[in-house]
Amino acid sequence: MNRIVLGTRGSALALAQAELTEQALARAFPELETERRVFVTRGDQKLDLSLLRAGEAGGKGLFTKELEDALLSGAIDVAVHSLKDLPGHNPAGLQLTAVLERATTADVLITTAPGGFDGLPPGARVGTSSVRRARQLQWLRPDLGIEEWRGNVQTRLRKLAERADIAGIVLAQAGIERLGYDLSSGTLAFETHRFHIDSLTLRLLPAIGQGAIALQSRADRADANAILRALNHEPTFLCVRAERELQRLLSGDCALPVGVRTELDGPRLRLRGILFGAAGTAPAEGLAEGPSEAPEEIATDLFRQLMSGGTAS
Repeated sequence: MNRIVLGTRGSALALAQAELTEQALARAFPELETERRVFVTRGDQKLDLSLLRAGEAGGKGLFTKELEDALLSGAIDVAVHSLKDLPGHNPAGLQLTAVLERATTADVLITTAPGGFDGLPPGARVGTSSVRRARQLQWLRPDLGIEEWRGNVQTRLRKLAERADIAGIVLAQAGIERLGYDLSSGTLAFETHRFHIDSLTLRLLPAIGQGAIALQSRADRADANAILRALNHEPTFLCVRAERELQRLLSGDCALPVGVRTELDGPRLRLRGILFGAAGTAPAEGLAEGPSEAPEEIATDLFRQLMSGGTAS
């Protein structure tokens, strides 16, 4: 195989992730030719769909189906995804073949005023399109108001600068940094604005797959799969195997109100999770740990804890 065709969404972040994939391919296979094809997904088109209201968006495959259809038809060899967008089940004939090395999984609060999360005034309104973030934010601060906040990173930052009634928005740190923004000073310079940054690492558990770039392909494409496996970052893959097994057991998609933090410490893997049920009820929390070569078993342990109301804090 001397040429490989990558499929990607057309957002700035998706294109940055495709570029990272192309760079990894060039390092591993200098003679391999790459081609990039850009697709518009239903999630890109339907910006009026609510991702916070259960059932409205039809979250499964919202940002992936068009790419998966192209894989199945043979129009592309590889689909490059944000892993957190992938539903827990691959369509028949497709597989998650490899992941690139994971970036940080942290969420960050971006505000126009200093003070961070603790400094948000009572009743402050925060923007997010993630039900996971919304439920955790309101669990930590029941006084906060949550507003649906969709669009690409630049669109959300522009809206934040224009909306005096919104105290801040929450985004994934990995996505912001992949777009070239420097957060090391605790601020974010965007156009003529300078926002304040507060890492929510110790407060919000991240999404399943957050920070990881997924390379999906057809299971019967041995040629493409051999190339992708050469790019695979095994420690990241072990962690996401556990997370995606939990997602599968929960029959979940990217709109599920579940947060997971995975830690790989040599031969041991630790999985901490939080799952929200009906509004106004306390979440179930759990912690499972075991040998890193058995990530699915660890996920099953955590799943049972969460289903029984949680056994760890």
